[in-house]
Amino acid sequence: MASVLVVEDDQFVRSALIRHLTEAGHTVRSVGTALEALREVAHFSFGLVILDLGLPDLDGSEALKMLRGITDVPVIIATARDDETEIVRLLNAGADDYLTKPFSVEHLSARIAAVLRRFRASAPDTAPPTILTVGGLSIDPMRRLAELDGTRLDLTRREFDLLAFLAGRPGVVVPRRELLAEVWQQTYGDDQTIDVHLSWLRRKLGETAAEPRYLHTLRGVGVKLEPPRPEPLS
Repeated sequence: MASVLVVEDDQFVRSALIRHLTEAGHTVRSVGTALEALREVAHFSFGLVILDLGLPDLDGSEALKMLRGITDVPVIIATARDDETEIVRLLNAGADDYLTKPFSVEHLSARIAAVLRRFRASAPDTAPPTILTVGGLSIDPMRRLAELDGTRLDLTRREFDLLAFLAGRPGVVVPRRELLAEVWQQTYGDDQTIDVHLSWLRRKLGETAAEPRYLHTLRGVGVKLEPPRPEPLS
């Protein structure tokens, strides 16, 4: 169970969320504005934040960016916006998951459990793991640092998890279903989330899907990470 902050200005929805989360055994605090949410996170320790986007003082996506500036707490977005551009923007801003309103309490419970599993699984172990090296990539799972040719990569938590998982299996084609299970801790889902994170990783690695260097997608099979091929001699 977790300590959950509910950020929702609709009193009916807010009350329903509080009731359901409390019945599920979570400790719940709630606020109705973005500024209140930032104050709560600054003063209390939470295991999860459920963030509505349509807040009266500040758009939830902007609140998300501000939250990410002060905490790494998992954030589930609760939104009525379901267009792909908006979803990508939210994930890019640091959301761990999103739910499109209206949603069932069963769906919410499943997403909360999955996000908490992923977050706890990404916590460093007491024994320092080996630094992973693939070509010019160096990945330190213990300190959660990644470098490319000596330059530190600015990765989100999920980007790092995905890169580290693939780097632990260099040259191996990893099925998308395995990525969902191991990186996202989900037994179901579509390919969009994986594709979005792969696209972000490629951009930060200085490559594209059309001209890959490290990340290679085999259509209908999976994804592999391997060192760049040497440039042909002229």
